[in-house]
Amino acid sequence: MVCMAGILLFSSCLVTQANLQYREACKDGGYDVVIVPGVPYQDTGYGSVMEMRIRWAQYLFNTGVVRNIIFSGGAVYTPYIEGRVMCLKARKLGLPAGHIFSEEQAEHSTENLYYGYKLARKLGFKRVALASDPFQTFLLSEVNERFGLYDVGFLPMPVSFMRAVDKTHIDIDPAPALVKEFKALPERESARERFRGTLGRNVRLHQRTTEKQEMP
Repeated sequence: MVCMAGILLFSSCLVTQANLQYREACKDGGYDVVIVPGVPYQDTGYGSVMEMRIRWAQYLFNTGVVRNIIFSGGAVYTPYIEGRVMCLKARKLGLPAGHIFSEEQAEHSTENLYYGYKLARKLGFKRVALASDPFQTFLLSEVNERFGLYDVGFLPMPVSFMRAVDKTHIDIDPAPALVKEFKALPERESARERFRGTLGRNVRLHQRTTEKQEMP
């Protein structure tokens, strides 16, 4: 009973935080771009977490909270580049091609944040946010300072949106996102290596490598 009460309290806090963050973003004039983490693509014909995140990004764009979208994710567990699949689905929903971008290097949620942010800066965007479901957004908001990304905002989707969102399958031809010579992450990395990636350790390695390359 104590454990269940704790879960309910934590969930309630996430809902409250999501509503506050969304209202603050609206008052603040919105963001230049939002990063949306990917999930493995499976053409099941049913609604999915991926499509819910795309529709949340669409809502944020249509309401003027964000002006551009970066869909982030490589081909990790299936032979389809997640960021590219999400762009295809977003365009099917009517989002303009000139305002959606694909980040294709990330293989973990922490990397969605890091590489999405790097791409945003490369494209010249200043005000950057991340949008996902409340739980993932909370987890990533806890690691952004670890990467020195102090200026990233967070836009978790409200539970009311998750309940009411259109769950019609967004049908696309995924061929442009297919990686032909594909190896799933578990075939390329051990469980220990994957855990390090989940903690963001690969990002730290990338940071150190980049710093060395930029040294005169």
